[in-house]
Amino acid sequence: MKIREIMIKEITSLSPEMSALDAWDVLQKMKISGLPVIDDKNKLVGMFTEKEILVKILPSYMEAVGKFVYDENPKAVRQKVSLLAKMRVREVMRENVITVNEDTVLCEAAHVMLTQKARRTPVLNQNQEVSGIVSRGDVLKALFAEYKE
Repeated sequence: MKIREIMIKEITSLSPEMSALDAWDVLQKMKISGLPVIDDKNKLVGMFTEKEILVKILPSYMEAVGKFVYDENPKAVRQKVSLLAKMRVREVMRENVITVNEDTVLCEAAHVMLTQKARRTPVLNQNQEVSGIVSRGDVLKALFAEYKE
């Protein structure tokens, strides 16, 4: 089975010029953790996710220190959260996006998602335009459906 058969074709996307705070509101309303960022030529330019927001607002040394006890709501974090209101999606999004194409087979998509630690992956058509999105859950459902047959 190919990704084109299971991908979500009606996708919500964000504009790179949209306010990061408005984009966060979209994620909250949809109850999802990330969306693709697509420019006016329907080209994928990034992914806007909860992870990228956290990376922007938490100290950059966080991964290096390992286990660390933070004050409750430190001042620096509060300041960065308030700056989010002034930022555009393009300033927060991850530009290096893992993608698959419409003809990628399920097991290959699962392999890509696991090795690249991607929860969801935009699907590109022959023109390198976003034609859909697929999640790990979508791939799993399809694999189990094939198994039952």
